[in-house]
Amino acid sequence: MGQFTSKRDGQVPGFLSRVRFSANEEGPSRYTSQQFDASSQQQDANLQIPPTIVVSDSRGSSMDLRRSSFYSTLDLVPQLENYASTLPHQKSRSRPSLEALRKVTKTTTDSVSSLVTNSGHEESQGPQEKAPVRFGWVTGVMMRCMLNIWGVILFLRLTWIISQAGILLTCLIILMSVTVTSVTALSISAIATNGRVISGGAYFMISRSLGPEIGGPIGMVFSFANALACALNTVGFAEVVRDLMEEFGVVMVDSVNDLRIVGVITVTVLLFISLAGMEWESKAQILFFTVLMVSFSNYFVGTFIPASLEKQAQGIFGYHSEIFMSNLKPDWRGPENNFFQMFAIFFPSAIGILSGANISGDLKDPATAIPKGTLMAIFWTTISYIAISVTAGSCVIRDASGNISDILSGNITDGCVGQGCKLGWNFTECIESNSCIYGLANSSKVLGQVSGLSHLITAGVFAASLSSALGFLVSAPKVFQCLCRDNIYPYIGFFAKGYGKNDEPLRAYILCYIIAVAFILIGELNIIASLISNFFLCSYCLINFSCFHASITNSPGWRPSFHYYSKWTALFGAVISVVLMFLLTWWAALITFSIIFFLFGYVNYNKPKVNWGSSVQAGTYNMALSYSVSLSGVEDHVKNFRPQCLVLTGPPNQRPALVDFVGSFTKHISLMICGDIITERQTRPPDATEWLVKWMNKRKVRSFYTPFSAHSLRGGARHLLQASGLGKLKPNTLVLGFKTNWRDSSSESIEDYINTIYDTFDSNYCLCILRMMDGLDIFDQFESEVNHSFEPDRSDENDDQQSPERVSVDDISDKCDSDQIKTVFQNDQGKKTIDVYWIADDGGLTLLVPYLLTRRKHWRSSKVRVFIVGDEQNMEEGRNEMVALLKRFRLDFNDVIVMTDSEKRPHAKNLSRFVDSVAPFRLHDEQQDGISVEDLRQSAPWKISDKEFEAFKLKSERKVRLNEIIRRNSQHAALVLVSLPVPQSDCPRALYMAWLDTLTCGLHCPAVLIRGNQQNVLTFYCQ
Repeated sequence: MGQFTSKRDGQVPGFLSRVRFSANEEGPSRYTSQQFDASSQQQDANLQIPPTIVVSDSRGSSMDLRRSSFYSTLDLVPQLENYASTLPHQKSRSRPSLEALRKVTKTTTDSVSSLVTNSGHEESQGPQEKAPVRFGWVTGVMMRCMLNIWGVILFLRLTWIISQAGILLTCLIILMSVTVTSVTALSISAIATNGRVISGGAYFMISRSLGPEIGGPIGMVFSFANALACALNTVGFAEVVRDLMEEFGVVMVDSVNDLRIVGVITVTVLLFISLAGMEWESKAQILFFTVLMVSFSNYFVGTFIPASLEKQAQGIFGYHSEIFMSNLKPDWRGPENNFFQMFAIFFPSAIGILSGANISGDLKDPATAIPKGTLMAIFWTTISYIAISVTAGSCVIRDASGNISDILSGNITDGCVGQGCKLGWNFTECIESNSCIYGLANSSKVLGQVSGLSHLITAGVFAASLSSALGFLVSAPKVFQCLCRDNIYPYIGFFAKGYGKNDEPLRAYILCYIIAVAFILIGELNIIASLISNFFLCSYCLINFSCFHASITNSPGWRPSFHYYSKWTALFGAVISVVLMFLLTWWAALITFSIIFFLFGYVNYNKPKVNWGSSVQAGTYNMALSYSVSLSGVEDHVKNFRPQCLVLTGPPNQRPALVDFVGSFTKHISLMICGDIITERQTRPPDATEWLVKWMNKRKVRSFYTPFSAHSLRGGARHLLQASGLGKLKPNTLVLGFKTNWRDSSSESIEDYINTIYDTFDSNYCLCILRMMDGLDIFDQFESEVNHSFEPDRSDENDDQQSPERVSVDDISDKCDSDQIKTVFQNDQGKKTIDVYWIADDGGLTLLVPYLLTRRKHWRSSKVRVFIVGDEQNMEEGRNEMVALLKRFRLDFNDVIVMTDSEKRPHAKNLSRFVDSVAPFRLHDEQQDGISVEDLRQSAPWKISDKEFEAFKLKSERKVRLNEIIRRNSQHAALVLVSLPVPQSDCPRALYMAWLDTLTCGLHCPAVLIRGNQQNVLTFYCQ
C-alpha cells in the first residue's frame, strides 16, 4: 500500500504531525514515524492488506489507530470510539455515513487524508486541564457504604435491641435487613453494569430504566431524604456532644438550644469540607474510617479484659456461657415492644448501601466499583453487626445497679432475682423497682463500658455520625444536580450548574445545607425519621422493580455484565420493600406514596422531551407486538368494527382540517394513518418526518405518519392501501380532501384523483371525501410540499424556471411550533345539528361516523338528523321504520326526516349551472361533422361525449336536486354527511367529478361524502 506522511508545512498548528499507513503482513503494527525505503515499499506493494492509519498529536503524547476494512479505505473496522458517543444530541466520531461510502472519491489517498484530518480536528484540544479526582471501589464505594451503615444505632441502640429481642432474634433482624439490602445491591449491580453510569446515583439508574415518570419523583424524594438524613445524623452527633457537655457541667443556653447550636456548627463545618472538593471530603471519610476501626478494635479487646468489680457492678462479666444462654431468648419489656418494633428501629442503619452509587460520577469505573464495593460493604458490616451482637450478649447481663454493695457474700442466693445471681451479684432490688441504670436493657453506653478505653467508643460514635452526615450531605446535591439537568421539573434548573474540575454542585450544596439547618433547628425529628426510612425503602423498591422489569421485557439493550442476579429475587426485593414500608410506619408509607403519585402525575401530564431507552418503552413494544400478533388470529366481528383510516393529508400541517376531522372520530378508538405521497416533483427536508410527527403530537392527534415516494397520487395511494398497517391494524377506510380546483387542473391530475377513488372501491375499502367551505390547504407555508394532485398545476414554464424549494429544518421546526391553526373541528359546536343524508345503504358507516363524533366533547351537544328518501303516501311508515332501525342500532338519533320531493326536477337555474360547469369537458361530437367520436377520444379521452351526457342525464339531475334539498335544510348545520355515489365503470371521470362538486356546493359548513364497502358495520344482535 505504500505510505503517506503529512507535511508539517501544510498543517494547522496543534493538529496532526505524523500520519502513516502500515501494511506489514507479519508482526504487530508499529506506531512510530519511521520511514521505509523504496525497496521495502516496492516489496509490499502487492500485498492487499487494508491500511492502518496512525494519528498522533504534535507532542506525541497520544496515539490513535484507525484501520480500514477490506471493502473500502473509508470503511473502518469496528472501534470502541465509534460507540462512545451514542447519547442523544451527540454524533458518533469518525464513522463515515452511508452517503459518504457511496460517493465516488477521486483517490484513496484524498479520502483517507480527509478522514484523518477530520479526526485530527476532533481530537485536537487546547491545553488540557488537570484531571478530576476519581475514586476506586474501596475508597469510593465500600468505605462510604460501610461508614453510612455503621451509624449511631450500632453504638447507642444495638445493645438495647439485644436485651429486648435476644441474641437469636437480633441476628434474625440483622439477616432480614441484610436480605433486603443484598437483593437491592444485586439489582444495583445489574443496572450499574448495563452501560455507562454517570452522576446521579439511584435517580440516574431508576430514571434511565423506568423512564422520567418514575425516575423524576424518586429523584426529588431521594434527594430530600438524603438532606433529611444529613440533619438526623448531625442531631445524633449533637446529642452526644451535649450529653458530654452536661457531664462536665457546661451549658451554653439550655438543653434544646445547645443541641441546635452544636448541630448548626457541625453541619456548617461539614459543608465547608464538601465545598473544598471531593478530594478533601474523601480524606475526611478516610479519617472517620480509621477512627471507627480503632474504636472496634478497642471494643473487641475490651471483651477479653477481665472485668473489675466496678464493671461487674455495671453488669459486665466477660464471656460466660450462662450469660450467653440467658440472652439467647427475647425479653420483651413494655406493651409496644415486639419483633417488628425492634426491626423498625434497627433497619434505618442499613439504608446506606446507596452512598457509593450516589457519587457514581466521581468513580473511575462505576460498572466495577459499584457492585464490588457495595456487596463487600454489606458483607463486612453484617459480620461486624453479628459479632457485636454475639459478644455483647455473651458478656453483659440485662439489668445491673452499678452498686458494688450488691455483691453476694457466700453462696446464699435465696430470693435473688435476675441473671446476676449465678455470677455472685444480687440486683434484685433495682430489678423489682425498675431502677436499674446499667446493663443491656438500661444503658446506651454498654459498648463504651465493655471496651478497654471508653473515650475511643465516644470517638467512634462521633466518627459514625459525622461520616454518615457527610456522606448524605454529599449524596443529596449530586443526585439533585442530575435531576435538575434533566429539566423534568420547573424552577430547579438553577441548581444544575457545576463548578471546577469535578463539576461540583455548589448551589445544590447550599440548598441541602439550608434544608438540613432548618430541620436541625426544628429539633423534633422523630416523625421525619420515619419518613426517611420509607423514602429509602421506596427507592429500594423501584431499583429492584427496575431490574425485574428490564429483565422480563427481553430488550436487546439489557445486557448487564454482572450476572449474579435474578429477576425473581429483584421482584421479591421490590415486594418486600413495600411490605416493610407499611410494617414499619403505615402512615409514613401512605405519605410517601402520596408524594410519589403527585410528582408522577405532574411528570406524566407534562411529558418531558427525553428519551432514555427505558424498559417501559421495551415493555410497551413487547405488549404492542404480542397483542398485534394475537389479534391477527381473531376473526373480524361486526360489533368490533372500527373505521381505521388512511388519510391522504400530504404533510399533515398542510391540511389541519382534514387531520382534525378524522382525529375527531378515531382518537382513542381506532387507527389513523396520515399518508404523505411524495411525487417526483416534490422534495422533503431530511428531518421532515420528525418535525411533522412533533406537529401532530403537539396538536394531540393520535396518528401515524407515513411518507411514501411514488410517481403519482394514484400509485402512492394504491401501494399505501395494500402495504400500510400491521396485521389487523390495517386501514379499511380511505379519507381524501375534495379537489376544489378540479376545473382548472390538468386532465392527468383529474384522472389521477378519480382513479384513486375507483381503486378504493375496487379494493373494497370504505371512502370519505371532506370538503371545506374555504378549502383544506394552507398555501403560505410548505409551498413545495403540497401534493400536486390536490393543488393548482404549475405551468411548464414555471417548472422549467424554478425547481421546487427545499425548506430547511430550522424553518420546519419554527413552522411546526407556530402553525397550529385552529379549525372548525376544534370548536365547540353547541347545539347545532349533524345532518346525515343516508341515500344509499352502505352497511351503516354513514351513521357510525356521526355517532362517533357525538362521543367527543366538542360535538356532544349536537343533534343528529337523518334524511332518507321516500314518498308522500308512505312517509310516516318509512319514518317509523327508520326510527325503529336506529333504536335497534342503539343510536340516539330520533329526528328522522323523509325527503318526499327528491324525485322532482331541479330548478332550471341550478340545472343550467351544472350544464355550464361540465361544458368545458364535453366533446360536442354531434356538432362536429366528419369527425368520429373515436378521433375526438384520442385527443381528449377524459371528455364527455354527447351520448354519455344524455345517458347519465337523469342521474345528473338527481344530484342537482339533492343539492337543492341539502342547501334548503342544512344551511345552519355544523356538519353534513351525504352518501357518496358509486360510479359505474362507464361513467366519464369528468362527469363523476362534476357530480361530487354539485352534491356539496353552496354549503357554509364542512361536507363529507361518505360510502361504506357494502358490508355491515352496525348490528342489533348480541352475537
